[in-house]
Order: sequence, then structure tokens, then C-alpha cells
Amino acid sequence: MQRKAYAPRPEARAYVSRRRTQASRSGRAAALQAALLAVLAVGCTSDNGASGSATDAKAGSGTKAVAQPGKYRTLFEPCGSVGGSALKDLLPGAAELPDERQREVLRGTAGSTFDTDRRVSCAWKSDDSDASHSLSLDFERVVSYDPAVSDEDRAQELFAKKQLAAAVPGAPPAPSASSPSSGSSASPLSSVSSAATAASTPGTNPSSSDPTSRATVLGSRVLDGLGDAAYLDDDLASPGAGSTAQRRTVSVVFRTSNVIATVVYTEQSGHLTVTPDSAALQEKAQRLAKNLVKKFND
Repeated sequence: MQRKAYAPRPEARAYVSRRRTQASRSGRAAALQAALLAVLAVGCTSDNGASGSATDAKAGSGTKAVAQPGKYRTLFEPCGSVGGSALKDLLPGAAELPDERQREVLRGTAGSTFDTDRRVSCAWKSDDSDASHSLSLDFERVVSYDPAVSDEDRAQELFAKKQLAAAVPGAPPAPSASSPSSGSSASPLSSVSSAATAASTPGTNPSSSDPTSRATVLGSRVLDGLGDAAYLDDDLASPGAGSTAQRRTVSVVFRTSNVIATVVYTEQSGHLTVTPDSAALQEKAQRLAKNLVKKFND
């Protein structure tokens, strides 16, 4: 008897086909996974070497490290930074004013600003029969947008440029915070300190007893012991057209970390033959500047 050929039913054929398809897909997936793992293994080996180099470079092995932010993140309000007794001493005419007007004068006028954490200012003015006095304060918080240059280094660069612009004797060259010399061991701070030391040698030291140095002592100069760096600029303006009064302006500019502060104290004489006293104006301006440094350090 001849055996009848077995023909699987359609359901069985479909089942077998699905199993074969799944097996084929599983095989391809396994091969793909193995290839991917191999690629990742090679990539990780390469990345480990690259990341190590980048980390070492950032830490200072041949390239610039990311600079630290400045000490100061905000500024205090300048109009309230000077006490009433100090203002009356700086503005002699204010003491003779009626109470309401005196309070208005001593309150000061705040300068306009776009950001009180970046720059603020205040001004005062008072007149009397002998002279007119004005005072202004300006605080600038310097921020560096170069990750390789710190806020303090940028402030130091700006301060040095101000000092050079004022033609202060003994001013050091302005450092370039954006391109510091990699081979130099001296910091820009040391050059400012050296200039201050040079300015305090005999003949330029304010405490010098040499009478021939008196004019130099009272002139513009580098100041030592005031903030991180400081200078004084003394300018006596000749009477202008239509005016017979002499005007003297004393500016004390100092830097503390990433803040540059400027004190400008002016006296305009009310008499033709009277010249505003340089020593008195400088002493008052420096005293105020020292008090401000203490306030910044509080």
C-alpha cells in the first residue's frame, strides 16, 4: 500500500514560518549588538585618553585654567556710605543751612545706573560765602567675561589704565589681563606694589621732611596702604573765561579685589586771591577713602 504524502495544515505552515522569521531576526539583533559593543569598547578607550588630557590641561598643564570669580558680587549704596558728621566736614556750607535744606544736601543725589550690582554713584554739593565744595563717589564692580581671566585681574588692568590716563608719576605699565605672559613669575599686583614702594622713597614720601619735596608730595602720586592699589590725582584748574575763581580737584582712586572706587573732592574758591589748599583737600579725601576700604572689607 502506497503511503500518502503528509501535507501540513496551513496553520502549521504559518507557525513554522513565524518561528523562522523570529530566529532570523534574533540572529541579526545578536550580531548587531555584538558589533555595537565592540565599537563602544574602542570608543571608551579613546575617550578615556582624551578626557584625561582635557582634565590635565584645565588643571594647568600647559593651558589656562578657568579663573575664579571676584570677591565682590554686589555693591553697597554710596549715598548712605558717608556719615553725617563726615559730610558736614567735607561740605562746610551745609552746616549753615536750614534743617530741611541741610538734610536734602546731605542726602546726596544718586547717579543713574542700569545695574546697581555693577556700578553706582552719588554726588553732594554745598556753597558758602568763601567757597563751593562738591563730593562724588563712584563704585564699579568689574566682571571678566573671559573664562581664563579672573574678575580681579580684569579690575587690575582697568585700574592701571586709569592710573596711566591720569599721568600719575610712578605708575606701572598697564598689565594685559587677556594675554598674561606665561613665562613671567611676577604678577601685575607686584608691579603696582613696586611702584608704590618707589613712590615712598625719600623725596616722594608724604612723611618726608625734605622741604624741596613738598611740591612733589602734594602732587599726584601712587598711594601705599590703601586697598590693593591706589593713587591720588591733584589738579588745580586755572580760572576759565568769565570766572576769576580757582578750582582744585583731588581724586583718590583705589582698587579692592574686583571693585574700583573713585572719590572726587572739589573746592572752588570764592575769592580771586585765594587758592584752595591742596594739603587739606587731600587729607580729607584720603580719610574718606580709607573709611570706604574698611566698609568694603566688613
